Amino acid sequence: MDQSKRLYGLIGKNISYSFSKKYFTEKFVLGNLVECTYENFDLQNIEEFPNLIANNPDLIGLNVTIPYKESVIPFLNKLSKNAAQIGAVNVIRFTKKGKLKGYNSDYYGFMKSLKPLLQAHHKKALILGTGGAANAVAFALDQLQILYTFVSREEKAGMIGYDRINVTTFDNYHIIINCTPLGTSPNTSASPPIPYQFFTEKHIAFDLIYNPEETQFLKKAKKNGAVTKNGYEMLVFQAEKAWKIWNK
Repeated sequence: MDQSKRLYGLIGKNISYSFSKKYFTEKFVLGNLVECTYENFDLQNIEEFPNLIANNPDLIGLNVTIPYKESVIPFLNKLSKNAAQIGAVNVIRFTKKGKLKGYNSDYYGFMKSLKPLLQAHHKKALILGTGGAANAVAFALDQLQILYTFVSREEKAGMIGYDRINVTTFDNYHIIINCTPLGTSPNTSASPPIPYQFFTEKHIAFDLIYNPEETQFLKKAKKNGAVTKNGYEMLVFQAEKAWKIWNK
């Protein structure tokens, strides 16, 4: 390993659009961190992960995005307490002993981004989606002492189906969080199948998507008075947390 080189990167699938590469490359330029570089590692399959590690001896930190936040876990030596509880990893740190430790900074980014919007009546949330990101959001809501229910295409224990959402649901749940990829560029006309007409000014509509800046989910919610926020700030907060994890 060349001590003068510090390589960071992102693993995911079809990630040319990635926020992380642009964000960290700009951070390194602004901070005059000439020894640091950031690369996208597009993996068609998580089985390619060990080869990636073997072929990049200068790697000291990785971000993990869809669809590998859960499937990368068996390849790691250790998990932080939070990552183990969430069951998803979006940050990997290479320890001094060459071990790989997984962390989750998604929950932190989401929590920090949602907090300024919260008012006294925001006591319950609907989480649309059931993947790794949804688990991180649930963990953050636990920390904020906000009750939540998952919404899934297939109704399972502890979840409700989209067809069960009605005006009463909206009366009880004042935070609706989209953790699905519906509406992400290039399929920007898509949106979760919920009755948007029941949003009011008492509601928060939060979308983890940041590209496009305003998804159909946010547009439709805003039209009915909801306070809206996309996932950009969450990404910035989780990226800064990742940087701290890598350099601790």
